[in-house]
Order: sequence, then C-alpha cells, then structure tokens
Amino acid sequence: MSVSSNIMRSIIEIHQNGNWIPAAEFVPAGARYCGTFGYLPDYVFGDAPTPISFAQPVSMEYYGIDIDKGYQPLPAFLLDLVPQGRGRTYLARELGIADGDDADLLLAQHGAFNPIGNLRLNTAVEFYESHKKEHPEGNPPGYAIEDIAARQSAFLEHIWLHAMLTAGTTGVQGAAPKFLLTQNHDGLWFADAALPDADQARHWLVKLPRGSHETDYAVLRNEAAYLRVAQHCGLRVAGEPMLLRDMLFAPRFDRAVDQAGLHRLSQETLASLAGIRAFGVPVPLFELVRAFQPHVDDPVGEIVEFIRRDILNMAMRNTDNHARNTSVQRLPDGRVQLTPVYDFAPMYLDREFVVRGCKWRHERHHGRELVEWNDIVDLLTLSEDDKESVRAGLRYFAKTVATLPAIMQDCGVDDFVIDDCKPTIAEQAERLNRV
Repeated sequence: MSVSSNIMRSIIEIHQNGNWIPAAEFVPAGARYCGTFGYLPDYVFGDAPTPISFAQPVSMEYYGIDIDKGYQPLPAFLLDLVPQGRGRTYLARELGIADGDDADLLLAQHGAFNPIGNLRLNTAVEFYESHKKEHPEGNPPGYAIEDIAARQSAFLEHIWLHAMLTAGTTGVQGAAPKFLLTQNHDGLWFADAALPDADQARHWLVKLPRGSHETDYAVLRNEAAYLRVAQHCGLRVAGEPMLLRDMLFAPRFDRAVDQAGLHRLSQETLASLAGIRAFGVPVPLFELVRAFQPHVDDPVGEIVEFIRRDILNMAMRNTDNHARNTSVQRLPDGRVQLTPVYDFAPMYLDREFVVRGCKWRHERHHGRELVEWNDIVDLLTLSEDDKESVRAGLRYFAKTVATLPAIMQDCGVDDFVIDDCKPTIAEQAERLNRV
C-alpha cells in the first residue's frame, strides 16, 4: 500500500482539566512533511487556549497553502508524535506500508493515541479502538511486580494489546526496548492506555536491553546508576529508577497526579523547537540553546543545566546526545523548563557504535567544534552579566566533576565503566578549571 493513498485529516486534541479538547487540525499533502495546518476556531476563541507547541502560537492563521509554492512544511512538533522503535515497525506492518521517512506522518495519524506529553490524534484513537475490538480483553485484573519480572504470559498479552501501537513501545516476548506501565492506587500494574485516568497513581517507562549481548545488559544496568549520578551532581532527575532483573523502571515526568487528578504535561523535544523535520540529524548545540531559550522561565538557569548535562555526557561517555534526547515541558503551575534527564547511559559500550552527533559548532567559527567553555559561553545570546552567571555555575560544577569517579562508585556504576571514563572525566575537569 502506498503512503500517498492514505492521506487523511487528523484532529489534534489537547488534554486540559481532565478532558480531551479538539485544538487543531492538519492534513498531509504534497511532498514529505508538507500539508495544511490550523487551529480550530472553537479552540482559538475558547477559554484561554494553550498553544499545542511552544513554537506554534494560537491564532486563526491557516498554514500550508501558498499560491506560488504550493503546500508548505507542517509544524515540526508533529514529528514528536511519530512512533519509533519496534512499535513503529509493527504499526507499518499492520498498515501494509513501507517503513520510511515518507511514512512518518501516516504512522503518527494511526499510532499517536497515547504518546508522551498532552496531545493525541483523533485518527489514532479511532484506530486503537478498532484494534481493541479485534482483540477483546475484557477488564484486565492488574498485575503484580512478580508477574512482570517473570514475563508472565497473561501480562505479555495485555501489553501487546495496549502498548504495541504506542510510540516506540511493544512488550511481546521482550521484542522491543521499552514500554509504558501505570500503577493503580493498589499498586497493581497495567499497560498505560488500559487504565482509566481516575485510577492512575504512578507512571513508569520500562526499558529492556537492546539485545542479548553482555554489553546490552551493561548499558541498561548502568543507566540506573547514571541517573543516580546525575541526581547526586544536582541535575534535574524525575525520581529514583528501579532495576528489576533485566528491566529498568524509570519514573515518567510527563504525568503528574495530585488531588485535582491526572495531569498530562506538555512536552516538546528540542528538535521540534529548532524546526528539525527529520530524525537523527546532527544539530549544533548552540542552535538547540537558541531554540529553548525564548520559552523557558529562567533562561540562564536552564542554559547552565543544559551545559552541565553535556559536560556529564562527555565525561561519562554518553555519546547518544541527539536533538530528541532533551525536551522542554510546562508544569501544572505554568512554569516552563527543561524536562528531567533521560536516556543518560554509557552508550559508548553500544555495539552499534553510537557517535556524539550534537556538538558546540558555531557559524562564526565556520562550523568548527569548540571545546573551551569560555569560548562557548562567549557565543551564547546573553548579556555579559548573564554570561558571567553561566561561568560562575560552571566553576562551581568543576568541584563536582573532579570527584566524579568517587560519585560514580558510590552510585553503583560498574568499576570497568568508571575506569573507561577516567580520561574523559579528567579532560572535562581540566576544561572547567580554565573557566
């Protein structure tokens, strides 16, 4: 089946005050990632409408049709809704389409029924409901942690039904690296989409090893320890991860539960904010800073947070630093900030040779990578006083980086990983001492 034969209109719904509200629409057309997009009038003139993207203000302007140029590129945030991983492969097979870049938006239109963040697509919800009718389950009883650890068959079937179509998720026979689970108020576990909002108490992202090689297990095992290191170093972390056999349970930070109920928090990748309409594209880190800087409440503090994360990435050899591995979120009180750290692990161990894609490159230096923090801070779009505040934050952080081997050991990082990282830790400590 060709992608072009599946063109359809999708309504973008946003979760507000416990309800899903139609907010905007888009129709893919013409070339890849092109089409028409606009907010719905009822939403624009409703009660204090919130933008569905930090880069897409609410207005009555309708995008996409230009008399001279034809269809124009759709907003980049739509790519945040595209399924990835083995779930993407499964969905493409279900739709009978070839999996490639040209299929991205069609996959979102069928798979974004419960993605990360506070948006969904009505077409994906309809597809999911039809999927459930074809595979009736009844009311799932909920599962104990022992059922999950043992890959109990009923639990796997439950995950397959509810999680196979979500972004990057599938749980059948450990076939894919991650899936979403939710606990009810009694502590029982369910696939995220299977539990009504009122029954949800805690939310988790569960990761499995990429494969069966020892390095796959080492990466996953040390990711839990790496998150503890990040927390010890003062970075923003969602909560304590939990390692259970060959599964890493990480608390989700796009969900919050309080007395008012469940909040789905808006979340948008830096790739989206930078207008990147592709996956795996190396983006200069300066460009990513410029992308989030206008939207966060404390630009200087968030830039310091961002740079500290990059320092730890380099010191601890997390080479997987692509533009979708950092996001911005809006909290229930309205504050906008970088999300907690995620995908922080010793990826230098990965057998697929994951390289560091995003570097400090600047047009003034003809794209050459900069490594000295004074030079990097000088090129930030900040006042001189704010630049000095960033430098002060880095000087303070130098004391932490100098003691990273001991911190890593205390947090449970494997000894061989610590030894592998000692040269890069020393290199970063020396650079910080020159600030």
